[in-house]
Amino acid sequence: MSAITKAILNADAEARYLSPGELDVVRSYLTSGERRVRVARVLSDNALRIVKGGGDSLFQKRPDLVSPGGNAYGETMTAKCLRDLDYFLRLVTYGVLAGDTAPIDEIGLIGIKETYSLLETPIPGVIDGIKAMKSQATSMMPGEDAAEASFYFDYVVSAMS
Repeated sequence: MSAITKAILNADAEARYLSPGELDVVRSYLTSGERRVRVARVLSDNALRIVKGGGDSLFQKRPDLVSPGGNAYGETMTAKCLRDLDYFLRLVTYGVLAGDTAPIDEIGLIGIKETYSLLETPIPGVIDGIKAMKSQATSMMPGEDAAEASFYFDYVVSAMS
């Protein structure tokens, strides 16, 4: 949910106009819009590179994942691992665009830890993969943009921890 939607829903629930503080939040959201779109564009335009680089870093750090018996062993399982990393990158992009973590929670994080546990997917490996993608992605951006993206990557990591 965007800052604008939240402000409007809160005011409407109380049958009032937006407060000066809420208007400041909306102004901030609007003025950060260009940056959020710019960050989302970098993430989207470079998704394959970010996911592949993140996967490569993950598999170097955690060779047990791609070794016989590992969760990413073999071409099919490696592809599934990269597919999952791509999914998390999309969630980060949605959060960046919304300027909020709500889409990340609502679209993708609710129940994901439980699902991975049931599938016996090592959550520490997933977290390492997300961190590796964060490193790949933020290296492509200037400081303020990297900080914006980092917040959402860190949110996903925290939710998975």
